[in-house]
Parts: sequence; C-alpha cells; structure tokens
Amino acid sequence: MPYPTFSRRQSGFTLIEIAIVLVIIGLLLGGILKGQELINSARVKNLATDFRNIPVFIYAYQDKFRALPGDDAAVVAHTGGTLATTGSTPGDGIIDGAWNSSTNTHESFLFWEHIRKAGLAPGSTNIAATDYPQINAVSGPVGIQSTKPFTSMNSGTWFICSGGITGKLAKQLDVQLDDGDTDAGSMQAGATANGASAANGSLDDATPYVVCMGV
Repeated sequence: MPYPTFSRRQSGFTLIEIAIVLVIIGLLLGGILKGQELINSARVKNLATDFRNIPVFIYAYQDKFRALPGDDAAVVAHTGGTLATTGSTPGDGIIDGAWNSSTNTHESFLFWEHIRKAGLAPGSTNIAATDYPQINAVSGPVGIQSTKPFTSMNSGTWFICSGGITGKLAKQLDVQLDDGDTDAGSMQAGATANGASAANGSLDDATPYVVCMGV
C-alpha cells in the first residue's frame, strides 16, 4: 500500500522578495537623508541671509539719518525710537552692549527697534514684547556689537553674532561666507562669543555654537 504524499508549503521570504524589501528600504533611507540635507541647506541659506542683511540695514540707516542704528543720538526725532541710556555714549559710532543683551536701554538691544521703526526691517518695535528679540532660522538669537567677540578676530568695525547653530551648520556657513575655517578669517565660531573661537576640526556636528562675523 503506497504511503500518502503531502505537499510542502514554503515558508518565509524568497531571495527575490528580500531583495525587493532591501531596495525599498534603501530608497526610503536615501530619500530621508536627501530631505535632511535639503533642510540643512535651506537653514544655512537663511542663516547666511542674516549676516548679509544686517550690514545693509546699517548702511541704509546711515544713508537716511547719518547715524548708526542703536547708537543714534537723535533717534527720537528720526524715528520716534528709544534713546540708549545704559553704559553708552549715543552718537560715538560704537554699538555698546553685548550682541545678545536683554537690557532694553543698551544700544545693541535697541539696534533692532531703530531699524524697524525706520522701516528697514520687519519685526516688533515694542521693546517689551516677547517677540521683539531677533531670532535666526534655528530659533537662536541674532545681534550685533562693536566689541571683538573672539580674540583671534583681527578685522571688523561691528560684529554680527548668531547663536544656537550646530557645528555641522556652522562649518557649512563658514564655507559659504568666509574661508571654511571656523578659527580664522572674518567668520568664526565658539561655545560663546567671548574669548577663543573653536578650531574647525573640533566642532561637534550636533553641538550648538555661536557664529560671529566682522563687518
């Protein structure tokens, strides 16, 4: 009597099916990485715009009022803005105060009110408002000061600083606007805008830094 035969059902994936899955995963990962690079590129462009626009605001204000925004001694007559009264001498051609000052009588803090009330830049003109401080594309602070932020910086009348910028973006920004070295040239980066800048090779891609440029 012959033994009954049973058909065997194949379980699991075939090599072709596995290959198709791997290809799909590869395409998805490639798309995600490409999308992230596009986002980073857009952020770098927006960050670079801040560094390019602020000198334009300064020159436009000087052309209009023959004065330096923030330091304008006649700002009340010029724009109805606020005269700086803390630690400064308005009209001396120096923007006193730290780039990220929160003191609303510092010249560096009032810089934004002056250019906004002059119609040169968008943003709140209410110095007491929570949305008054200028922020960059990564929600970090942006500002300007006359004091050299890094000891290795040798040129610049004013220094624009932008905070909360990761090392990866800081290096890309320096390549776009300067010499690609975050420890030399007119643009440099550091943990804080006070003292020594960080060597190009020492920047951690995910750590936020302050990037400053002399103009």
